[in-house]
Amino acid sequence: MSIRFGVVGTNWITDRFVQAGLENEEFILTAVYSRTEEKGQSFAAKYAGAAIYTNLEEMVSSSDVDAVYIASPNSMHAEQAIICLNHGKHVICEKPIASNSAELKRMMEAARNNDVLLMEALKSTFMPNFRIVKDNLYKIGRVRRYFASYCQYSSRYDAFRQGTVLNAFNPAYSNGSLMDLGIYCLYPMVALFGKPESVQATGVLLSSGVDGEGSMVMRYSDMDAVVMHSKIADSYLSAEIQGENGTIVIDKINQPYEVKIHYRDGTIEELTQPQVFESMYYEIEEFITLLKNGERESGINSHANSLAVAEVMEEARAQIGLRYTSDL
Repeated sequence: MSIRFGVVGTNWITDRFVQAGLENEEFILTAVYSRTEEKGQSFAAKYAGAAIYTNLEEMVSSSDVDAVYIASPNSMHAEQAIICLNHGKHVICEKPIASNSAELKRMMEAARNNDVLLMEALKSTFMPNFRIVKDNLYKIGRVRRYFASYCQYSSRYDAFRQGTVLNAFNPAYSNGSLMDLGIYCLYPMVALFGKPESVQATGVLLSSGVDGEGSMVMRYSDMDAVVMHSKIADSYLSAEIQGENGTIVIDKINQPYEVKIHYRDGTIEELTQPQVFESMYYEIEEFITLLKNGERESGINSHANSLAVAEVMEEARAQIGLRYTSDL
């Protein structure tokens, strides 16, 4: 069973998605949507046989497209996804799946009404070394703290400091540190422990109106979670899940490649699993497997998990005074 994909967006992340998809024998790229013919042609030239569209309605009306990967600016995700869903196309949408929880609920409703699959493309929760974390969580006893940090200086921040506001720092596109990087810390947390009971957030708002960096402390019934994110500074900290019997150490929460357990007696258990494919391959594999099985929701990047993450980020944004055009 081959799945014929159309893609929305022609940026570097779409390129990586297609390259990872082509490692799966059931992935076929049949259509490319771009706002300009020139960009569409430039992208499609790398992948023989893909038709070019500058009208999204036309692309999703095609009988040659089964599913659509959306990698447009964050603020466009909901509108474009709903168009695809209403045309009976399955959708895998780049993180964050929507600007806010209200948009996501409309997307979920469209997926249900049209009996199609909708999944957030947050890759790390499908990678082998995150799955091994989940499988071995019981070994560290009662969990008392989750800590994750994703701080990476953005190359676009240099232009910002010179007075040029690119999309990455433009609130009209629902961008910023929390939405672009913080989500990589929050989604694994929710996937493992559910939605927290409370959220406390701080952050630095830039002159354009988006957040450059921030910190969050979240409370569960018998543990807490600490998250740090930034697009204006770097961090080299590992992620940790601290339990009463030991601590799981994850090298990179956004792309877990190495996992170890440090036990209280000083012993260390190596859990790292070999990763055969490119990191985005595993979300595509999940999506295709769900379609083959006739399922309409991932059990990992579930609608409930995506909604919980959206609501946590919404609460954090409210506390630091960050509002997007999409919120109005």
